[in-house]
Amino acid sequence: MRPYLLFISGAAGAMGIAMGKTTDTAEWKCWLAFAPFFLGYGFGQALTDCFQTDTDKLSAPYRPLSQEVISIKSVLTVSISGLLASGLLMLWLSPLVFALSIAAVIGLATYSFVKKHFWFAGPFYNAWIVALLPLMGYFITQPQGEWQLPVDNYSYILITFFSYANFVLIGYLKDIEADRATNYRTFPVVLGWNKTMLTGDIFALVTLFLFWQQIAINAWSLAFGIAGSIVTVTGQIAGHLTKEENERGALVPITSTVRGFILLHIALILRFQPDWYLLALIYYALFEWTLFKRPSKYQI
Repeated sequence: MRPYLLFISGAAGAMGIAMGKTTDTAEWKCWLAFAPFFLGYGFGQALTDCFQTDTDKLSAPYRPLSQEVISIKSVLTVSISGLLASGLLMLWLSPLVFALSIAAVIGLATYSFVKKHFWFAGPFYNAWIVALLPLMGYFITQPQGEWQLPVDNYSYILITFFSYANFVLIGYLKDIEADRATNYRTFPVVLGWNKTMLTGDIFALVTLFLFWQQIAINAWSLAFGIAGSIVTVTGQIAGHLTKEENERGALVPITSTVRGFILLHIALILRFQPDWYLLALIYYALFEWTLFKRPSKYQI
């Protein structure tokens, strides 16, 4: 399940919850909804991994699925069961959110096909799925029958979309050799390292522009926002300067997109709910700990 990446979906869903939460919103509903958001990335990642074991055996041979220590059938069973349980919880909380979760699962199940056959679409296809999470989080907090997102909040969804698209795009760099060997026509396989980094620059700039257009001035959101911006820019620069166009050279750019995504989303959470600063600090510290404990230094 790659637990260090659970913090991505958790932060995206929590941003939506923070965006929609008011004094009338039941606290238990927010906490209950956060669980499937947090675990959803792991269940979803396990699902997509079942359809790309060919490239994972080359790029991530340490994984139990790659080693055939566990079977595709067992992973599919756990993944689909987890997604189904999450969906049923969402159905109980909000029929609209349940409908969005079904769309997300369909997207996850078809992502590997899109990644392999449509090189230009992979990052965008994955990003729209994750961009559903803040939408779902927002509508969890709203009364039943409320189906409209305020116009002012659309830019926050775009921040999720572009920052995650950059994570997916830069993430392809670590698998470039394995993808080439297994005929996955990803962006870097088709256009190369430099053009991939340049495209990532555009995604990063759009993300930061949208972020700083929206951020409110309070100390905690400002601190996380500055940190996320510095990390994002540093990662892009590192990707341009590296002389190793492989998983080693991709390490700093990829980890920076993950850190940047989480830091910027925490900043947005604190823009709406500044009193959550202590939870935010603990959350980010746990992310760094799980990232440090990952089994392979060069894989994210």
